Parts: sequence; C-alpha cells; structure tokens
Amino acid sequence: MLAGMKLVANSSGLALAGLLAVGASGAEALPQAPATLCIMTFNLRYASPTPPNAWPQRRPIMKACLAQVVPDLIGTQEGVYPQLKELAADLPDYDWIGTGRDGGSRGEFMAVFYRRDRFEPLEFDHFWLSDTPNVVASSTWGNSNRRMVTWIRFRDRHAGREFYFWNTHLDHAIQTAREKAAALIHERVQALKTNLPVLLVGDFNAQAGVNPVYDILVGNGRFQDTWTLAAERRNADLNTFNGFRDVRKDGVRIDWILLRGPARVSATEIVSYAQNGQFPSDHFPVVTWLELGSTQP
Repeated sequence: MLAGMKLVANSSGLALAGLLAVGASGAEALPQAPATLCIMTFNLRYASPTPPNAWPQRRPIMKACLAQVVPDLIGTQEGVYPQLKELAADLPDYDWIGTGRDGGSRGEFMAVFYRRDRFEPLEFDHFWLSDTPNVVASSTWGNSNRRMVTWIRFRDRHAGREFYFWNTHLDHAIQTAREKAAALIHERVQALKTNLPVLLVGDFNAQAGVNPVYDILVGNGRFQDTWTLAAERRNADLNTFNGFRDVRKDGVRIDWILLRGPARVSATEIVSYAQNGQFPSDHFPVVTWLELGSTQP
C-alpha cells in the first residue's frame, strides 16, 4: 500500500482516498483567480501491459498532460486499482475517492481526484446504474459491464462555498441502458433537494446534442452543458474519442461536463496532448474553467 493511503468503508463499497498531484513537472499553467475552478473529465483507458498503447508507455504522458493543464478536480473513468495507485504515486498533491464497479478494489473506478489544499470532502457515496442502485455491482438493463456513479459534496476553502461533484460512465453498447441511467441520475440529483451547484461529468458514450441521453439530462432546464455556455471553446472541431488513431474533426463530444446552478464559464477545451504521436488515452480529456455563482444549501 502507498504510504499515506487510507481506506474508508461505507455502505456502498470501499472508498479509496489516495494521493495525487499535478504541476510537478514544471509545465507552465495560467494563473487562476481563487474562485475559478478548473474541471476535467478524463477516460483514462484501463491499464493494459500489451503494446501498442500499453499503460507503461502511456503513464508518463498522462502525467505530463495533467501537469500541463493543472486541473482542480478530475472525474476519471475506466481506471483500475493498480493503475490509479501508480497515477497517484506519480502525481502526489491530490487526494482521491472511488470504489471499483465490481465492488471494493475490483473492476473499473469512477475515481475523483481533488486538490487536498483547496477542497474538503464533506460526504460521498456511490450507486450503481440499475434497477437496484444500492446493490454493489448490480446490472439489470442488459449491459454486460456494471456502470455506476461516484459523487462527493465538497467545500471549497478558497471560495468559501459548497458544491456537488458527480462522476459517471454510461454503457458503451446499449442505448436503453444509457437512457435509463440518465433518468436515474436525474432522479438522484433531484432527491438531493439542494440549491447547491451540481457538476456532473463523465464519459456518456452518447453524442452531445444528438443522443436522447443528452435531452434527458440537459432538456427542460435540468443541467446545462458547460461547452455551450463557455465564452471560449478550444479545439471545438475535435472528437473527444480518438481511439489511439488519427485525430478526427467531426465535433463529436461523448465526454461532457454538465452543470446545475448559476456559473460563469470562461473557457472549455478538448485537450489534444500527445508525445511523439502517443496519446495518454483513447479519449481526450475535456476541461472547463468556471466560477460558481452564489447559492444557499
């Protein structure tokens, strides 16, 4: 076990708080006002030792990518426990919370990384995208891979406010499962009965603005898409899924950062970082810079 890693049990599984830092490589980052949040969603692509695109060759490139962007919060998808431990060891300034979708340390995580000097997690939990969301590793909609949500309520020490951060990964194969998952997420957010801002990030495996999943989450004034809210959009023509192949420029976004609540979104970007033709993952990370508005719990 890594020095300083702690394990916290809760009723939905095992939450893991590890260590992560970005910025250690010396890459330059733009100065940010204290109230600005840099939010990233990043499908890490699960670790594989087999070339091409093996995790050992991607690992230092992913570290450099994160160091260049310097995000405050990262919602990750597909990371497995040994991979997340190595990422944490490489980048030691953040804590992280998550659990394996198959229970405990098993299966892929929806791990959330956060700057420990800025954010205090006040509560967190996990649920599974199924008809029995409180049953660990449950799957009832025909999808072979278990799907889930990890969420955290944070206090931002710099800005003096609270907000929720939800992270998910919807099914890659079955549209009905995606739609049911989106409806369940909306239902669970509504059940919070809060006026606090809610950030929902993830790999939705659905094209923004086209797939009914987007309408379920963004329609009728539910969430807003920070991509469309942003004053500046960088690499707007890129697809967020690259498949470790040539970059496609069809503007297909399946990785989203959604928001419920008032905010000013200054910029958003699909980050096309690579070294010598090697991408850190088969997805590009998506980043949004925003300031949350004032709300009451």
